[in-house]
Amino acid sequence: MNTSLKKVLCCALLIIPAIATMTTAEERYSLVINNGRVIDPETGLDAVRHIGINGDSIETISEQVLSGDSIIDASGLVVSPGFIDLHTHSPTSLGQHYQAFDGVTTAMELEAGFSPVKSYAAKISAEPMINYGASAGYVSLRMMEKNGVQMGLGGDSAKPVGFKGWKTALMVWLTGRENAMAPSFIELADEDELENLREALLLELDAGALGIGLPLDYFSTAIQEAEMRMIFGVAAERSAPIFVHVRRGIDGDPSGLREVIGLAKQFDASVHICHIAHNAVSNLNLFLNEIAAARESGVDITTEVLPYNAGSAMISSAVFGRDWQTIFNITYSDVEWAATGERFNKDMWEEYRREYPGGQVIHHYLKEKWTQQAVQTPGVIIVSDLLPMETKEKHVAPHNGAFTKILGRYVREQQLLDLPTALKKMTLLPAQRLQDYVPAFKRKGRLQENMDADITIFNPDTVRDNATYKNPYQEASGISHVIVNGVAIISEGQLVEGQYPGRRQLRQ
Repeated sequence: MNTSLKKVLCCALLIIPAIATMTTAEERYSLVINNGRVIDPETGLDAVRHIGINGDSIETISEQVLSGDSIIDASGLVVSPGFIDLHTHSPTSLGQHYQAFDGVTTAMELEAGFSPVKSYAAKISAEPMINYGASAGYVSLRMMEKNGVQMGLGGDSAKPVGFKGWKTALMVWLTGRENAMAPSFIELADEDELENLREALLLELDAGALGIGLPLDYFSTAIQEAEMRMIFGVAAERSAPIFVHVRRGIDGDPSGLREVIGLAKQFDASVHICHIAHNAVSNLNLFLNEIAAARESGVDITTEVLPYNAGSAMISSAVFGRDWQTIFNITYSDVEWAATGERFNKDMWEEYRREYPGGQVIHHYLKEKWTQQAVQTPGVIIVSDLLPMETKEKHVAPHNGAFTKILGRYVREQQLLDLPTALKKMTLLPAQRLQDYVPAFKRKGRLQENMDADITIFNPDTVRDNATYKNPYQEASGISHVIVNGVAIISEGQLVEGQYPGRRQLRQ
């Protein structure tokens, strides 16, 4: 064989494996996202990249265009980790639908929680569009201990259990729900009940709850020092975060926040303060400063904000049995009946409190400048606090546009935040809040190799919320693609029918 022929054969032998490798690489991805502006809040990556996904994981992020079984051309679009909502109350098909169009890939009930945690979101558990999960719901546990009632959620009715439960059911029939449920919300727990509640909390954490949900403000007169110490003791024992709605005093009173920070220091417990602006109101500076000081002193403490200037709750909520007009610095005309948008007067308020205790009200009591300040503060996580979406006939506050409102109004229009910072508040920070207790969240909130393929792709020039208080059931605009566990549930801005890749999130 002459020298020239040998050289040709050698070159061919080198080229053939290379071609084979290229072909294998081009065909190995089940889903590819090409040409998008990829933003990863953890590494600081903000550049045009190409993502290869296999199964439910990101396999590569490349500077080279990739090939795969399915390809998304994200030219001109932002590719972000899927948005993580730590605070939602809508584990329903409608709730998941509208949150998907808001870019949310994981939505969790952590403030109120739910118990038994493995029964949370029963109505969607067979066909979940997005990931979901819950903390151990202290409200649920207290209702069971005091009243024998299994709490309902997402359209499910509460259920009586045992003698206590049927006694409560009879009292509801005779005297009305508010009077019948009084033991849960206003009575102190005795020593035996405290021990039962402690054991129930531990069982829920053992079952995989994502922490402890403590909506303390709804039990302000019932839960006192001994019970608080028990709850924080359990949290410290299990290193479980407590998601707490602090006790609310009059407008700006910090005593509820200081109570929680003091206990967190004493027990070395991890705490997350829910909806900071809605608790601090006119005293937001002080609340934020005290949280920052506690963090600097070594307390594991975080907080959140929803980008809305109203609250929403049942008209029978305990806060409305107190001097709520002074607490919120509002009057009857600042409150609307969620179902119709009607504003209250004194007579209507007293009638509805008596006749419709399960109905929702929307009370407008925040100023936009407070919300903006909380949104801009470093480390503050974005949440929705979405109320249960059961049917389109039952109006709720329009929080199904929380994340797109941040991107469209606060980032693009008002330029309060740059885009990477806003995305960090919606992806990485909520994942980090949970990851020490729930290691699965180390794989969420990031766009990196071997991370979960939960991805939101949007048009930064058109993304915005559309839901209003008058018409909450409107999908957000500008969310082009939503991928959950490697499966597209929104494609080219349209719902992909019949796809249910969401998973229940539990601490393993």
